[in-house]
Amino acid sequence: MLHDPSHRTPPAPAEEIRLTPHDKDVLRRLIADVADIAALPIQRERAELWQRLNDLESVRPMVWINEIPWHEMDVDGELAVRTEHPWARDLESRLRQTLYQWRHLPGDMIVSDAIECPLAIHSTDFGIIEDVDIVTTDDANPVVSRHFRIQIRHLEDLEKIRMPHVTHNPDATATAYATMCDLCQGLMPVRKVGQSHIWFTPWDYLIRWWGVTEAMLDLHDRPEMVHAAVDRMVAAWMTELDQFVEQNLLSLDCNNTRVGSGGYGYTRELPGSDFDPGWVRPHNMWGCSNAQAFSQVSPETHWEFALKHEIPWLSRWGLNYYGCCEPLDAKMDILRRIPRLRKISMSCWVDLDRAVRNVGRDFVISYKPNPAYLAEHRWRPEAMRDELRTALEKTRGCHVEIILKDISTVRYQPQRLWEWAAMASELVSEQA
Repeated sequence: MLHDPSHRTPPAPAEEIRLTPHDKDVLRRLIADVADIAALPIQRERAELWQRLNDLESVRPMVWINEIPWHEMDVDGELAVRTEHPWARDLESRLRQTLYQWRHLPGDMIVSDAIECPLAIHSTDFGIIEDVDIVTTDDANPVVSRHFRIQIRHLEDLEKIRMPHVTHNPDATATAYATMCDLCQGLMPVRKVGQSHIWFTPWDYLIRWWGVTEAMLDLHDRPEMVHAAVDRMVAAWMTELDQFVEQNLLSLDCNNTRVGSGGYGYTRELPGSDFDPGWVRPHNMWGCSNAQAFSQVSPETHWEFALKHEIPWLSRWGLNYYGCCEPLDAKMDILRRIPRLRKISMSCWVDLDRAVRNVGRDFVISYKPNPAYLAEHRWRPEAMRDELRTALEKTRGCHVEIILKDISTVRYQPQRLWEWAAMASELVSEQA
């Protein structure tokens, strides 16, 4: 995400990156370890399994864990950052997390065969960011409780939502790329990567400025204002996307890029026959959307105030993913209107029997187990095993990915997550 409703991100500076011999040595050792893992045959085998899942030819359910509470996961210093330069510390942290996940909770994780160098792209925010009161239970945890101060009360307040402006700093990109190539020489290739998958979610932003209760009441009280607000948000994202295309800043996501709130994007259907390798366009990529605030609204209301507005965005992409935490098992009639829909999120709040009846084998079910078990005072792995075994039995014959996410805490017992990963891999293997 290039912009966030909680803060403004400054552009990347084009400053020389001077690393000490110590920093270089630390990073090269980690890069060598990642390169060894990336070269393993299992990477290609898993890529084929993800591809077959997304092409609706699945062999077995696929498993992946993300949104991990990294501040709680360190054991024996595996995640301790030892470099000094800020740029090096950021890269080191990402490398250590990759190695840690591979060793302890891989599921069907795939390690890239190249180190990614992100293009120095900057997008201005939407002119308005959240104004909140925050309550924390753990100062080290980025997951916090928020009380939103209302900034959108009247129709004229929608003018606060501005169209973003996208820029690329080629000098900053060149500096980072040269540094990475020097670090990776003889170990791994370096790949420049632009804006890949875009997390498009108008309602996740709007409620932070509007207020959850206030926005839901206005669906009834001021529907014309709600329509205008969603239209303006979609226009802002469209404006940004047009600039990505015009400046040739998009990168493919039909690889081990996360798609929507689910798993990887491997598929034979993308980038498609109409593909110029030198200029990636939206129809070569995955799109997504969701309306998590609409968990309790009717399908008709969901269509009228969310999905109908999202269709112009979703129409631009080669394949689409829809949903996140909102229950969608009773909304398949409206979801089937999405062009080239391929994957649908089914959170732990759904009636899974109804979801299976309504989805069948027409789409991939992106099932989300309940992460609350990991936060309980007493660890009950048998409860998570029973939940997942039941879900796998109910979805037998469907195309399924198991995505454990939204993990706010494991009570500083990372072994809980290790156990779940091993258990999930065991259970899905039984369905191969």
